[in-house]
Amino acid sequence: MRASLPAKLDSLLHAAIADSVAPGAALAVGRHGRLVHLTGYGRTDWNRAAPAVTARTMYDLASLTKVVATTTAAMILEEEGRLDLRKPVAEFLSAFGTPDKAAITVRSLLTHRSGMATAMLHREAKGRDQYLEKIIAHPMESEPGTRTRYSDFNMIVMQLVMECITGRPLDEFLQARVFGPLGMHDTAFKPDAAMRPRIAPTEVQELRGGLVHGEVHDENAWAMGGVAGHAGLFSSARDLSILAQMLLGGGEYRGVRILKPETVARWSARQGADASRALGWDTPSEGSSAGEHFSAWSFGHTGFTGTSMWMDPRTDLFVILLTNRVNPTRRNLKVGPLRRNVADAVQAAVLDTPLFN
Repeated sequence: MRASLPAKLDSLLHAAIADSVAPGAALAVGRHGRLVHLTGYGRTDWNRAAPAVTARTMYDLASLTKVVATTTAAMILEEEGRLDLRKPVAEFLSAFGTPDKAAITVRSLLTHRSGMATAMLHREAKGRDQYLEKIIAHPMESEPGTRTRYSDFNMIVMQLVMECITGRPLDEFLQARVFGPLGMHDTAFKPDAAMRPRIAPTEVQELRGGLVHGEVHDENAWAMGGVAGHAGLFSSARDLSILAQMLLGGGEYRGVRILKPETVARWSARQGADASRALGWDTPSEGSSAGEHFSAWSFGHTGFTGTSMWMDPRTDLFVILLTNRVNPTRRNLKVGPLRRNVADAVQAAVLDTPLFN
């Protein structure tokens, strides 16, 4: 890769912080099993006394939870023969046997083709059981399987399906099967008090009494208790680099096998010509955070708080960008161009493979 890449990335990130994209950021770039760039920028908060961001600063991943946590767990369970993507959700959760939802399958949850639309339920529901009741009662937006519409409800229900299969909370299953074995020590739902100094705060929310720090930003995940299939996971650039390398390595990292190569390939492939969704993961599309040059074989995702990660099997590289762009308000929408500019800079620095597109 071009020796000028680190300086280019430093320039992009320093300019973004000066432009108030976020108070700080952590950036990881890896290729061929080696870290090319792993650096923190700025601070965890706009307060000048806030800690400097490092590779181990923990960010609220928001919807990266859908892929880092929920999708990874689902891949494991399918490999073990415990999760059949063709089955109706009602076979696991009998409450889904209603006329409007009986046709929803596990696959339709993972491809966001269930027909369910997201609603903010945090003022009227608390905990998993109440959320399940409210989701069942919520009107469908379309017939199952007929339209792709990204929805948090899909991954909330996916969590409940897997907890029914395993008999364990999602966070416990992942710690035992993924995060612990891989040595992802900065990755957790509901991080404990000892981790708080390393956590980047998110938004000032009146409902929550001020600046949200050390608790999940997403209101639905918060009302569910902090462990949810769509949001709630905290992690660092260092830890997500391990997960990214595991996936690019065909499901194995430093002798620890989490998944089979064929499982990773199948789940990360686009599932239809009419939408960009893979199974759980997303793939590049026009104007996406992957920029212009991530190949058609790439897969990744973004998070509402300002997080993103993309992996490209063609060039065997990954780009992880973590920010808390919602600090102090979600009205800050400047992170989009930064994501694309970083992705383009990294791909342009690859010397031995022509640029895609």
